[in-house]
Amino acid sequence: MAFEVPPLPYDYAALEPHIDKETMHLHHDKHHQAYVNNLNAAVEKHPDLGKHSAEDLLRNLNAVPEDVRTTVRNNGGGHVNHSMFWNIMKPGGGGDPTGIIAAQIRKDFGTSDDFKKQFNETTAKQFGSGWGWLIWDGSKLKIITTANQDSPLSQGYYPILGNDVWEHAYYLKYQNRRPDYLAAWWNTVNWDEINKRFEQAKK
Repeated sequence: MAFEVPPLPYDYAALEPHIDKETMHLHHDKHHQAYVNNLNAAVEKHPDLGKHSAEDLLRNLNAVPEDVRTTVRNNGGGHVNHSMFWNIMKPGGGGDPTGIIAAQIRKDFGTSDDFKKQFNETTAKQFGSGWGWLIWDGSKLKIITTANQDSPLSQGYYPILGNDVWEHAYYLKYQNRRPDYLAAWWNTVNWDEINKRFEQAKK
């Protein structure tokens, strides 16, 4: 298979009480696996696509054959977005931003609380399924949202941080209370990983 689901870097229950064990099992083992299965099925029709990373396919969607382009966009996005998502969380995470991202957040948003408030409010308003993102536009940090599994990579941006607001990410624990999930999620954030991603985004 060209693409595989990366193992979860911690135990399924490691993010309790903020994200429950059952959600992590379903989200990682079922939802992420389905994106990978669908992406691999699309790539089998055009084996040359398997020579590229999923990230590169998303950066160059217009080069993907039209008959599988939507499948690659949706499922390649699902694979890349979730692979990032597992890594930007950790047990005992959260707290205020650290390192270079902290300094940039202060510069572009004011306090870390101002940043989190703006991120949560923007992401809560994403209609239907989608993601909230922190991206670097070359001069400053910006908060954007995308629908479904669309990736900022397809818009020319490297995602530094993203939160999944598909209902499968939170519904077992939070039901329809998306803002409660968004608020709790900050307690899982791995700022070390986000600093690495910020370095990458600036390149």
